[in-house]
Formats: sequence, structure tokens, C-alpha cells
Amino acid sequence: MHRRVRLFISLGLILALGHATDAGLTHASQTSPTSSSVLDSPSHYLLYFPIAMKETVPPVQAPVLKWQHAGCYSSWCETGWYASPAVADIDEDGSMEVIGATYSLFILDGATGVVEELIDPPGNREWPGVVVADLDDDGDLEIVTAHGGGYVNVYDHNGISVWSLQPTPGNELRSLAVHDLEGDGDLEIMVASTRSDYQWFVYEHNSSLRSGSWPQHGPDSDSNGYTAGCYNENLAAGDIDGDGRAEILGPNDTHYIAAFQDDGSQILAHSMYGSNKVWSRVGVHVDHAVDLRGYAHCGSEHRPNFAGSAPIIVDVNGDSVNETVVVGNVYNCGTSPYTSLYEIPYIFNADRTRWIGSGFDWTVLPTPDDSAEPLSEDWNVIENNQPNPVAVDLDGNGNLEILYPSYDGRMHAYWLDKTEHGNWPYSIYNPVEDDDRFASEPVVADLNNDGLAEVIFASWVEKHTNKTGKLHILDYLGNPIHEVDLPLAYKGTWDWNGALAAPTLANIDSDPDLEVVLTTAHSGFVAYDLPGTAGARILWGTGRGSYLRAGHP
Repeated sequence: MHRRVRLFISLGLILALGHATDAGLTHASQTSPTSSSVLDSPSHYLLYFPIAMKETVPPVQAPVLKWQHAGCYSSWCETGWYASPAVADIDEDGSMEVIGATYSLFILDGATGVVEELIDPPGNREWPGVVVADLDDDGDLEIVTAHGGGYVNVYDHNGISVWSLQPTPGNELRSLAVHDLEGDGDLEIMVASTRSDYQWFVYEHNSSLRSGSWPQHGPDSDSNGYTAGCYNENLAAGDIDGDGRAEILGPNDTHYIAAFQDDGSQILAHSMYGSNKVWSRVGVHVDHAVDLRGYAHCGSEHRPNFAGSAPIIVDVNGDSVNETVVVGNVYNCGTSPYTSLYEIPYIFNADRTRWIGSGFDWTVLPTPDDSAEPLSEDWNVIENNQPNPVAVDLDGNGNLEILYPSYDGRMHAYWLDKTEHGNWPYSIYNPVEDDDRFASEPVVADLNNDGLAEVIFASWVEKHTNKTGKLHILDYLGNPIHEVDLPLAYKGTWDWNGALAAPTLANIDSDPDLEVVLTTAHSGFVAYDLPGTAGARILWGTGRGSYLRAGHP
């Protein structure tokens, strides 16, 4: 059991009101003769003794299963992918609903998990997290989903379709976010597709394509830059240059990152990379000197692929300037096929330079250890890891740490000094069992309000193992506090289970404590009570940071 103790030192005041000899009070403090109090006489003394008072911070309690199999049918459940659920009083009836998507869109009663509404949207599976937000600033919430087949759908707070578009027929939309790009009070909707060009679209809340250069990006050229498909939640929106308007970042299936103004025009990189080069024209490598040169000597100089890279926009050191954090899959481009080596985070400034600040220098990347190679990249063996980063202050020192799950079967946490402290990285994979296990994007909260954060995530297992993943709660140094088995696959319909999507932390019922809600692969939606969390501080509470899914809280 992990129990932390706070120690407070106070001063006890003891009044010696009787006459005492100087010899008996050699170590006492004599009051001033001019004091106007009952201690006017120099024969009265004040004695100060330090008194230690102990307050025990309650430990983080074990999660308790609240409900399971929500949304399942009589003999099977729809497969859950990477879509993090949302929680809101969507119908304004005074109670919270869980809004989640697999292939269908489910609105569940938060307290019981009972299905309130089941919607069959256009399109196939839902990969990105469900968006719940007031798109048009009218006081009511809307729901936004994006699907296989290239559909993006908007529903009102009653679950009625507002509009549906298919910008990329035959290509999946795996990226979805909303953001108020220009600060006018209503939200724009951003999606990105797996197709190789014109992947990024921005729509106004009324379904019209945003004016400017949307969709992006194309065509590829030496002046216009290079991009390819977006195979995960490959966009983030936020103000990276301090102009009061949001920019959009787009890693993709290349070693380039695209960056756009809200009108779709591309953002220039620093002139050190060449004259008038946009972000998508400056390749990313391990060694910054290779970035400056502009090409790699494959075999000895490695570079990352960003096909599955979800960017975030955060202020890592508290100087009120945002940075972009993205995790790249570093590979050897001198082999055929390419050989994946490890996943590592990058931190970029608004001008595409690598971040330096507060005594930290990320021009040179962290050095991975000898266990960083992938366990698997074959979804036939185990569904793929997605290295979605999270940036939070784990230890309360004012700087953000960067967490992400990796294909090496571990959850990583890098401090800005480019090292992993304590028990990080934490291994979900147990080589004794010899079954691959991967972790979801984490959420982070100070569950017992002791000033130090806990990290909460789910895991899933290799196929054909008849096993299930876990709900994990770790302390800020990566030590396990609780690990609870998730339900097995519903009625034996599949031979593995777990949860690929980031959990969501929210209060879904009438008690004061938080719950954690999960979209499992083969047992529907599941919720756990988190006893003793009424005073918790949520730092990163759902997939991609918020129900806007824009890559920050």
C-alpha cells in the first residue's frame, strides 16, 4: 500500500506565568519590557517549542467494477478501437451520459451503463475519439464522429443528425478534432484521411469547407513539401506562435511534418533550413545536423516515420509559449524493408527548430535503452501500438513530463532533462509470459490530491491467447499501485481482449468520486469506480487531452 505523510511544523506557545529564576529559564526567550500584555514583568517568559503535526494522506484506493458489457448485444459486442469516450449531460436531464463509438454511436446512462440511444452513423469503424462540444455557441452540445469510408458526422444533443459529409470516399478518417481557430466563439471541425494527398480538411460548424487553401496537402513538390497518409490521430490545433489564432500540425506517413495557418497556408520553417522552406519541406532526422543538411546517409543516419504520430501542443516549461511534441518511429532507411528501431519524442518550436529552454536542450534527442525495439508491428499478431503523447507535470515542479506508450511494450515518461526517472519506463509486457502486451494513451490525475500525479491507462494482449488486458494505476515515478484485469471477451466470441483507447476520467453518477470509463475491444464499454477521489485534480482526463481532441487539455 502506498501511503504518503505530510509533516507540518508549528510553534507551541507556553506561557510561564509564575515567577521563575533566571537559572531555570536559561534557554527561554524573555519578553520585551515594553510589551503591553500580561507579561509586562521581566519575570514572565515565553517558551516556544516546535511541535510536529502529522497528516496522513489517504492512499489511492483500488478501482471497483461499476458496470460492464454496456452496448453489447445478446451474444456479441461491436469491436472497440482507439476511440476514447466522452462524458457529458448531453440531453440536459441533470444526469451524465457516456458517449462512445465503435462502429455505432452509443449514448449510455452514466450511472448504470444502460443504452439510452443507439445510432447507426454513415461509415464504418470509429478510430478517433468522440468529440462532444458546443460547435455553434448556442449553449447546447453536439457530437462529432469520424469513420472508415471517409465520413464525418455531426449530431445534436438529442442524437439527431445535423449533417454528414464524405470528403474521402474509400479512405478512412482516423483524425478528428475541433477548435476555435480564430477566436470567434464557434468551433471548426478538422479531419485527416489515410489517403496520400489532400488529407487534411477543415469545416465550419455548418458543414461548409473553410475558406482558404483547404483541403491540404498537395501536390508534393520540392517547393510545396512532402506528405502522405494519416494513420492515427495525426493533427493538433493550438496557438504555437502567439498571434492569438490557432495553427494546425500534421505528422504523416513520411519523415516530414506539415504545419498550416487556419486558412490552410503552410507555415515557414526557420531560415537555417533554407530560404522560404515550409515545415513540410524540412525532413526530420535523429541528428539535427542531418536536418540542416537536408538528406540522410541511409544505414548510418536514421530518421523517424510519423504515420502513427499524434501531435500535442503544450507549454513544456511554463514560459507561456507553446511547443509541439510528437513521437517518431525511428527507422533504418538503409534496409529493405526499413527496420524500425525505437520510438522517441521530439519537441519543436513554432519555426520548426528544435526546442531549447530553461536549461534544457532538445536539439539532441534522448538516448533510448537496449530494450526499445518493437515487440511487434504486425496487427495479425497484436493490434498496433499508437504512441500518443501526453504532457503533464507529474512531480509538481512546474515543468511537464512527456509520457507515451511504445511498441516496445512499455509506458515511457521523459523529464525535460531527457531521462526517465524512478521506475520509468514501465513494462506492460512480461517476457516470462511471452505474450505481447501494449498500452493505451494514458490519462493523468492526482487522485488523492497529495501534489503528485497518478498515471492511469489500459492495456491489451496478443491475439489467440484467451487473455485480457488490465486497468493500470501507477504513481508519478512509474511504480504500480493497482492493476486490475479487464473483463474477458464477451461470451467467448473472441480469443483476446483489452482496451486500445485512452480511458476517460469523469464523475458519471451522483456520488462525489470519479469513475474511469473504457472502450474495450470485445466486452463493450466498462466503468470502474475510483473511491476516495472526490478531491482529485485531473491533469489529462481523456484521449488527446479534452473532448475537443485537439491535442491539449
